[in-house]
Amino acid sequence: MSQARFCRIEKPLPYQEAVLLQKRLVDQRIADKIPDTLLLLQHPRVITLGRRGREESLLVDRQKLNAMGVDLQISQRGGDITVHGPGQWVLYPIMKLSANEMGTHGYLQALEEIAISTARAYGVEAYRRVGMAGGWTDQGKFAAIGFKFTRWVSWHGMSLNVSLDLRLFDLVVGCGLKGEKVTSLHELLGTSCPTMDETAQTLRNQAETVFQRELVNMSEDQL
Repeated sequence: MSQARFCRIEKPLPYQEAVLLQKRLVDQRIADKIPDTLLLLQHPRVITLGRRGREESLLVDRQKLNAMGVDLQISQRGGDITVHGPGQWVLYPIMKLSANEMGTHGYLQALEEIAISTARAYGVEAYRRVGMAGGWTDQGKFAAIGFKFTRWVSWHGMSLNVSLDLRLFDLVVGCGLKGEKVTSLHELLGTSCPTMDETAQTLRNQAETVFQRELVNMSEDQL
């Protein structure tokens, strides 16, 4: 099992700062100056439009978003529109994948497996839905996926709702899927919901297992 670095960023990181950080790490990974690196973090409240994002999936105007303190950003990741905010973990793997390791579909399935196995660790009946990326339950979608490859180095990734304010999803047609409900571990589990610290550790463990990489903790200063 190869090694990879793992960094949990404690303070919510603005979306554009996270993009710039990822770009720097991607360039370093392409040049083999760093090993694979997985980031786990939260964002301040932000709506992001992916490469397949449509403006009509945004249900309020930008003036209202500004008044609510919700940012709006265009993203290079795949997928449509989604929401990030405190109470949601976002996993950004910066990984160089060999040609015989996994393709884009395999990578998608790996991110889904990390989300699903994390939820199942707390007794949630989570599963995949054919043709609909992410982590699902009978009560709705709890994990969203949108990623990009640059010279076979991955960036962007997967978000998992733990205790995120789900009212933010009233502002969008989540992932462009009309009529599909969004949920969170807190909504599903109530007082039994794990803490952000607990889910961070579970996500880390599942990523280590699914990606078959020994994750070595590092600080933000070491990035």
